[in-house]
Amino acid sequence: MALPFLPYIVVGITHLVAILTGADTVVAVTKPLLMPALLLALLLSLPSRRGETVVLASLGILFGWLGDLSLMDLGPGFVVGLAFFLLGHVAYIVLFVRRMRSRRLPRWWSAAYVPWFAGLLAVLAPHAGALLVPLALYGLALAVLGITGSACSPWIASGAALFVVSDSLLGLDRFLPGFALPQVDLAIMLTYIAAQGLICWGVVRQARATAVVPSLA
Repeated sequence: MALPFLPYIVVGITHLVAILTGADTVVAVTKPLLMPALLLALLLSLPSRRGETVVLASLGILFGWLGDLSLMDLGPGFVVGLAFFLLGHVAYIVLFVRRMRSRRLPRWWSAAYVPWFAGLLAVLAPHAGALLVPLALYGLALAVLGITGSACSPWIASGAALFVVSDSLLGLDRFLPGFALPQVDLAIMLTYIAAQGLICWGVVRQARATAVVPSLA
């Protein structure tokens, strides 16, 4: 089951090394390949390419890909990228609630996403300007992603948490004056690549486990 994920891992590592070494051309080439490689892994690994699970998971990945392209130098820009990532989060939230839950309620620790959302919004609000409302909506969706993901498998819960970390770093880097985390681009992409990969891996594992149960009945 892990073999289809190998191209995603290779492209991801190559992209991160390119960021670390300042190989901008390699960064520009590998970034658009990340989500297609992950989508390929998803489609090759799922027991069925039909149904709600594959549609919603594919949408989460595809909107992530469009968001990646939008944030590149020649892309349409930050706001468009934000919209695509928001749509991807919504697709994942619906997937988690409808198909991926391993327990009825989110885990207790997911309550931490509420003060995280309030704190991040309070920090960024004075500098967001006209983007305050879109940022607030995006942050709310991100908090819901983390909370709903916590009710799923540890793989999905970890991926959702890393998505929160990645997007928080991106927001702080874009909007907070004086924010200077060393290698912030590397940190953003490392957590983003891990987040998408863990969510996809968790979806595949649960879908395969669910498919096995009826065959044993």
